[in-house]
Amino acid sequence: MRNVPDEPTDIHRSRFTIGAMNRRLPSVLFVLALIAAGCSSSADTANTDATSTESAVEPADTTSTTVDRGPDGREGPAAEIDPDSVPRGELVDFGPAPATTDGPLDPEVIDALDLLFFEALEDGIVIGEERDAIDAVGASGDARLAWLLSDLLRIAQEPSLATSLGGAATELTGVELSPFSSWNTLTNHLIAWDTPAPPDYLRYKRALYTLIEPAWDDLMEDGRDDLIDWRFVSWGGVRIDNRPFDTTDDPCNCIPAADNPEVESAAEADWLDDDDVIFGVVINGEARAYPRRIMEVREMVNDTLGGRDFAMPYCTLCGAAQVWFTDELPAGVERPVLRTSGLLSRSNKLMYDLTTMSFVDTFLGIAQTGPLADIGYVFEPHTVVTSTWGQWVADHPETTVLIEDLALGRDFDFRNGRDADGPIFPIGDVDPRLPVQADVVGVTTPAGEPLAFHLETALSAIGRGEVVEVDGIRLIRRGDGLVAESLDGEPIAAHQAFWFAWSQFHPDTALWPDVS
Repeated sequence: MRNVPDEPTDIHRSRFTIGAMNRRLPSVLFVLALIAAGCSSSADTANTDATSTESAVEPADTTSTTVDRGPDGREGPAAEIDPDSVPRGELVDFGPAPATTDGPLDPEVIDALDLLFFEALEDGIVIGEERDAIDAVGASGDARLAWLLSDLLRIAQEPSLATSLGGAATELTGVELSPFSSWNTLTNHLIAWDTPAPPDYLRYKRALYTLIEPAWDDLMEDGRDDLIDWRFVSWGGVRIDNRPFDTTDDPCNCIPAADNPEVESAAEADWLDDDDVIFGVVINGEARAYPRRIMEVREMVNDTLGGRDFAMPYCTLCGAAQVWFTDELPAGVERPVLRTSGLLSRSNKLMYDLTTMSFVDTFLGIAQTGPLADIGYVFEPHTVVTSTWGQWVADHPETTVLIEDLALGRDFDFRNGRDADGPIFPIGDVDPRLPVQADVVGVTTPAGEPLAFHLETALSAIGRGEVVEVDGIRLIRRGDGLVAESLDGEPIAAHQAFWFAWSQFHPDTALWPDVS
């Protein structure tokens, strides 16, 4: 593994602690950084303040009126917020994008890529003839090829190989790459520039990635280009969780999902402190708490509550716990069992269905590859509220909660530790209206439009007895968190997330308060 200093190069005012174990693939001189923390693994120094200049959206309607406050029957004035009181993100200048083409690759470039991604990967990369191939890619003048160099940089640990790849990438893009942040810096620029992928990109990427994890072969075989962008798919540092359903106790070299997890009553959960963060779910009147401490270890739960089957992914990297129902399925479709794939998309975990081997967009619930994509399947969401244990129990005294043993003896706090200084994987450019890791509560309006509420501002307004209501959606405080409902009291699926994640998956989102 490359030596990483205690204080990495300050690319965008960020500092990260890098921790990893090395693993060598047979016959391949790539050392794969197998990171124990999983898809929430560490990486090169990241762009923490990266934001986009393309953020024009229609402002949210914050007209001041007097409206009913919701189920408590009280009324109050509509919240009027000074936009200047809301924290803002920062713009990052990625510089001009390099020239690209939409034409075919030159035959000599194809020969070089075939050597690098097929012949050399089978026999083990050695710096010799392969260096000539890397130089040929760098001299091509086609910046699309930087995506393939980025993929190689993600796993290249041999110093002279990484230096050679970085030099070729600089020649193609003009971006100077530090040896301590080459992959991350290059990928951030490619995303921000929206650099197109080269022809046959997936074929090359698949050849590389299936050396890391052969089980990705089926998942990467196909995919609708309008649903999955292979440019943004990167290795999160761990293996796939492909254990059969309901094998929670079976060990794996992966982030282990919890299927049908054992639960206990609130009175039995004396291991939880009142200020411990939990993700609360209520389905058909039945409440359950999923402690963040457990979800940071498991990252995925397949459970049944209130008579409904569902999966709850928790992306530690983007601060989002979500619920997707896995029942009430079309005829002929078996219950999906959602698992962690070990792959990411713009610092968001990429989950998959074990039953059909279909990739599923964790944030949007859209099947992206495989049989579920073939039928256009979109998972139904349900509200998750982020709260503290003490407040959750006060509101839901009959709640159940996952047992402590499911934490496997671990007690992480990624949010306030590893992730405290910003995203550790590439995210490219991000909407500058809020800081990248500002908490928002995201919903989809009855008209089908994405809408995000700045959490801190909304909580403050509701605490003053004001009403936060936009486009027929009203926020209601539950415990220490927020849920959404329609004006007639019907629940609307909502969840909390970091701004960078919500805004990149919903680039046209409205924001309350409007700070555009």
